[in-house]
Amino acid sequence: MANKSDSFYFNNFIESAQIACEAASLLRKVLVDFDPTKLEETLIRLHEIEHRGDEKRHQMTSALVRAFITPIEREDLLSLSQKIDDVTDCVEDIFIRIYINNVTEIRPDSIDFMNLIVDCCNAMKEMLEEFQHFKKSRKLSEIIVEINRLEELGDELFIRSMRELHSKVNEPLEVIAWREIYAYFEKCCDMCEHVADIVESITIGNK
Repeated sequence: MANKSDSFYFNNFIESAQIACEAASLLRKVLVDFDPTKLEETLIRLHEIEHRGDEKRHQMTSALVRAFITPIEREDLLSLSQKIDDVTDCVEDIFIRIYINNVTEIRPDSIDFMNLIVDCCNAMKEMLEEFQHFKKSRKLSEIIVEINRLEELGDELFIRSMRELHSKVNEPLEVIAWREIYAYFEKCCDMCEHVADIVESITIGNK
């Protein structure tokens, strides 16, 4: 259990992960109930969420500048904070690609991807809730394995989606647009795995 003076760091990670979950849940809802007339409204809402993620990262940086002693290495705390924020950034980037490519209809497999990303973000948050107990936790390693499994599902879905796109869509601009969007879907799953990799590295290095 983290002591009171260390709780800021672990709580910051959890709060940052919650912001990523919020962004992912919003994007899934937007894609399920897709309305091309509301693209700019959604862009603003996602950017507001992304900005809150940036604020959490800035709070972490400010705390590390002032801190005399930290529960784990400063570089690890800073790297983990940045990677969690990268997840939220990547969720926003998915929608930015939908927006700038003027997508008017959502492909069904993009909903599958968003369901997977929501699962990845929820697992990431669960992992970070357990992170403060890393020296004794058995559950933490199980969650890390689950995030790795979800990322592998993302790889498989990316391959299937790209194959479907290139074999059944004849409009070049649609292919170009969705190639980019699918790449960001996969990247988002990868980002969650990167967070898990850092947590695993910290756990191994501090036992």
